[in-house]
Amino acid sequence: MADAAQRAGEPQTPHGKRPSLLRNGTSLIGIAIALAALVAILFLVLAEMLGPATSPYMGILTYIVFPTILVIGLLVMFIGAQRERRRRHRLQLSGEVPYPRIDLNSASTRRQLYTFSALSVIFLTISAVGSYHAFEYTESIEFCGQVCHEVMNPEFVAYQSSPHARVRCVDCHVGPGAGWYVRSKLSGAYQVYAATFNLYPKPIPTPVANLRPAQHTCEQCHWPAKFFGAQLKEFNRFGYDEANTPRHTRMLIKTGGGSAEGGQVQGIHWHMNIANEISYVSTDDQRQRIPWVRMKSKDGKVEEYFLQGMPDKLGDLAKRPLRTMDCIDCHNRPSHIYNPPDLSVDKALFAGRIDKSLPFVKRQSVMLLAAAYPSTDAALRAIAGGFNSFYQKNHPDVFASQRPAIQRSIAELQKIYATNFFPEMKTDFRTHPNNAGHYYNQGCFRCHDGKHVSKSGKVISAECNICHETLDQQEGPKQVAITAGSYEHPLDFFGGLSNHACTDCHTGQGATFPRFKHTEGVDVAGMECIDCHAPAAAPDTAATAMR
Repeated sequence: MADAAQRAGEPQTPHGKRPSLLRNGTSLIGIAIALAALVAILFLVLAEMLGPATSPYMGILTYIVFPTILVIGLLVMFIGAQRERRRRHRLQLSGEVPYPRIDLNSASTRRQLYTFSALSVIFLTISAVGSYHAFEYTESIEFCGQVCHEVMNPEFVAYQSSPHARVRCVDCHVGPGAGWYVRSKLSGAYQVYAATFNLYPKPIPTPVANLRPAQHTCEQCHWPAKFFGAQLKEFNRFGYDEANTPRHTRMLIKTGGGSAEGGQVQGIHWHMNIANEISYVSTDDQRQRIPWVRMKSKDGKVEEYFLQGMPDKLGDLAKRPLRTMDCIDCHNRPSHIYNPPDLSVDKALFAGRIDKSLPFVKRQSVMLLAAAYPSTDAALRAIAGGFNSFYQKNHPDVFASQRPAIQRSIAELQKIYATNFFPEMKTDFRTHPNNAGHYYNQGCFRCHDGKHVSKSGKVISAECNICHETLDQQEGPKQVAITAGSYEHPLDFFGGLSNHACTDCHTGQGATFPRFKHTEGVDVAGMECIDCHAPAAAPDTAATAMR
């Protein structure tokens, strides 16, 4: 009797065997997709082996995009085979489902089984290696910083100039362990979606809320309990006068710490929960406004400090999350540091990358860097044009005799701008405040302002010498007289500096100081400190807002 499938008109090979289930249009398309993806993967792997990758996108194509296409091709091939099997089943008169028969007594079946097993082992091995490389690539610096170029460009550029430029992004943003890895990938899925459809904010906010505790990341290398004593730090700054007068300050930074070897817990690292626990509540997402602080000592004694005028608003504070202080509360920009113009120019002057013999070079450099520009390209052109124009107009002899020094200075200023300012993403040091210190941002003064008072009358002190002590200061060739470790400001302010924080003037917001309230009741809106406090010989004002 003829076979039921043959009577039903099922296609047969010349030898009477049923053709493969893959002989259908859908499966052939899947095979073509899978083979094309496999060839592309092999080509990219070979290219990577023969030379270094020239594009950050090569890794994502090799280990993510094309393997995904390969799997899609295999799925299409399998779907086609299943559809073909169901089609043949509908044609069967006997109702028998045409699954393949495995008969190991048949030499043909054994060959097919060996072939299938060998191909499976090869495929699984390649999949395992590819999966590992895909995991490794998604953990790489180039994946984090360069694949989404426009979005992450400010963070990536700043990271490359930071002290942690050799530390992988994931070492801080993810840390060890599978749990946080999965959490980071789930968070990254939305970030991919936001980048794809241009839904991301400008600037990209600092990931304050979802960062892993510093004990799991920072303290894998930095161990506060092992720090003790003080460190000498030197500050080299320059004036806004014609001579760009150098100002040298040496300070003793009371780092402190605490351990059995180091002795008593003290200094700045007293805050690091070594012998006590510090908690606080902030009223903004960047943790810049802190109206309530709690200190719990080793013996369990608790002291709460309230910003003056806040105790009547405790109900509102209770709705905000309670934060236990760690490294990131002060060192909140350990890698992605956007330096202000004044600091960047001082570093370049001290290193000789900007020629300090050029008259008013500090002032002119800061003014050009501090201006608002619509784009990076426009900024670089304006910096070059403005710098050349200033010396050509005001110092033609210098412009004629020191052209190489002027051009080197322009190149350095353009580099500073491209490293620290990103107008396309609305990102600079003002949008991402650095809390390590208190010069351009509130930093320490968020709590240490002399205005946080406990119910027992204790005050979180604003005394400078708690954390650092000035050893000596020098302005040009002259040694500055200092008293009991206090800092002497280069400008002779009326009434001194005792009533002011650094950020009252050094806001970094432009050339004026609308926030500053003068001790003599003078209206200083629209004015600069140097308008009144500079030597009479200064020909015009300077952009001291960026000092």
